[in-house]
Amino acid sequence: MGQLLRVQNFMVSSDGFGTGEGQSLERPFGHADPGELFSWAGATASWPNRTDPGGSRGLDDYFTRDFARNIGAEIMGRNKFSPLRGPWENEEWRGWWGDEPPFHTPVFVLTHHPRPSFTLSDTTFHFIDADPETALAMAKEAAQGKDVRLGGGATTIREFLDADLVDTLHIAVSPVKLGAGVRLWDSPDDLLDRFHRDVVPSPGGTVTHHLYWRK
Repeated sequence: MGQLLRVQNFMVSSDGFGTGEGQSLERPFGHADPGELFSWAGATASWPNRTDPGGSRGLDDYFTRDFARNIGAEIMGRNKFSPLRGPWENEEWRGWWGDEPPFHTPVFVLTHHPRPSFTLSDTTFHFIDADPETALAMAKEAAQGKDVRLGGGATTIREFLDADLVDTLHIAVSPVKLGAGVRLWDSPDDLLDRFHRDVVPSPGGTVTHHLYWRK
């Protein structure tokens, strides 16, 4: 199938929001509690931030491990990288992830205000003002034959869906309701005109996994 554009382990609330309102430096998900949205992954044996032994195996653990499988580059929207809006007033901000970002690939950050690239550990961030088609072409070249992960947020995923560029999606739907925020969809059925879908409950009962692939 060649290089794929994949949405991996993207979490949404039961009412379709990927993040809440009021994003800030202290609250990257706004009023949403990321601990609730990510609890299924955090409980697995393969969760990269695990500090104690143990953790679950099985389907949830597979999805946690699959996050990085055959990924050679990532595309994300600016608000996944930073809560700041408009021109960059302080280019010392280097994201929420510290000196060891979890991506381990080139990352292309979509923004109307490009800034110089920089590298942290084995992740290099590039800031580009580009449409989805151009951004994907750049990411595929950087991925050197591997797939490209579309990291979000919800607005960015919708832009690439609207451009008909997404090949597969794994969306983990939490029972939590947010009521407001940045919406991915009105209903999980919204994508069925273009995608096949399987729905699999988490063994831990905390989320429902929705798997989509092109028809």
